[in-house]
Amino acid sequence: MRPIVAFQGETGAFSERAAALLVEGQLSLLPCDTFEAAVRAVVNGNADYAVIPIENLIAGPVSAAIDALAQFPSLDRVRELALPVRMTLMGLPGATIDDVREVLSHPVALKQVTRFLAEHPAIRAVEAPDTAGAARMVAIRRDPSVAAIAAPWAAKHYGLTILAEGLEDRPDNATTFVLVRRPPQRS
Repeated sequence: MRPIVAFQGETGAFSERAAALLVEGQLSLLPCDTFEAAVRAVVNGNADYAVIPIENLIAGPVSAAIDALAQFPSLDRVRELALPVRMTLMGLPGATIDDVREVLSHPVALKQVTRFLAEHPAIRAVEAPDTAGAARMVAIRRDPSVAAIAAPWAAKHYGLTILAEGLEDRPDNATTFVLVRRPPQRS
């Protein structure tokens, strides 16, 4: 039976990639709207594990995720992973970086690309619930002036074109993820 792994975000999120690396073998994914919902899925028995980002090398601690974990101190931390994070600007096919006036992404991701945003003052940064969700919103809105900052694989998943790569402020950018589960039952 495939383990069910909850994560905050949508298909194409960095957390989804971390789940695939932290849980061996085939797994079923449970996308959740919030970090708390992902953790609660484990506590309530709707998921076997949750993958939660706790710190980014550039942006620092992921406060909302840490707060979600703190609500349930009895969860076991099974494993930890430092995932290299490469930020990519993506937009509609045919769009160019010169077309972009608004970029959507998760607030923690936006903190990782401050240099890029400073170099492009005509682009307004707008917070989104997650990076992959931002890519999905760009695909739905169909506006060439709107782009997303997300993982490169999100562009492929949502039919977007990569407009710029390597946006992160440091080439060694990484996010630390933890895999949590309910404590095993004692017999």
